Amino acid sequence: MSVIILVTVMLPLPAGEFDAYLFDCDGTIADSMPIHFRAWQLALEEWGAEFPEELFYAWGGRTPTSVIEDLNVRQGLAMPVDVVDKRREQIFQELLPTVAAVPEVLEHIEDAYGKVPFAVVSGSSRESVTASLTTLGLLDRFEVMVCAGDYLNGKPDPECFLAAAKLLNVAPERCLVFEDTDFGMQSAAAAGMAAVRVPPPWQRHP
Repeated sequence: MSVIILVTVMLPLPAGEFDAYLFDCDGTIADSMPIHFRAWQLALEEWGAEFPEELFYAWGGRTPTSVIEDLNVRQGLAMPVDVVDKRREQIFQELLPTVAAVPEVLEHIEDAYGKVPFAVVSGSSRESVTASLTTLGLLDRFEVMVCAGDYLNGKPDPECFLAAAKLLNVAPERCLVFEDTDFGMQSAAAAGMAAVRVPPPWQRHP
């Protein structure tokens, strides 16, 4: 009888020592991007809007309200932003029990917990991030949460990461960011922070 052993390769970190780890949530800590995409599809189809998967991943890291506003402009629609966002979040919460952690990132969380402080820096709502981390049993790992509504300018602007560094009382250049999106990586670079790119779902789930 053959035995299949699955080996997870730990994500390599940049050289040097860091005083804090800052994690994006969706697609970085939580393997939730496919669930979010499904929630978007179901919420938007009620208004006749389209959100292709390629565009969904290209816009990863943006706040939901800015996504809906741009879809309105692009498609000549007048979707009520708050209503659509609330519906999207409701569907996501219904699908959330199926979410799992990204193994490669979870390894770093478990390895560094208690050695350096952690923060979550997300474009999602605090409600959504809290629900995801609670489902994964990781909520107590994070000293700081910076979510949509806690800052004015979303990724790729550096504001959210700089806010997290300030709350942790750690210099930006001493922070290491874990991110899965282009906007997130650009945001970290603009904040003067080193960053680790987390592979997208289609690379982690071939």
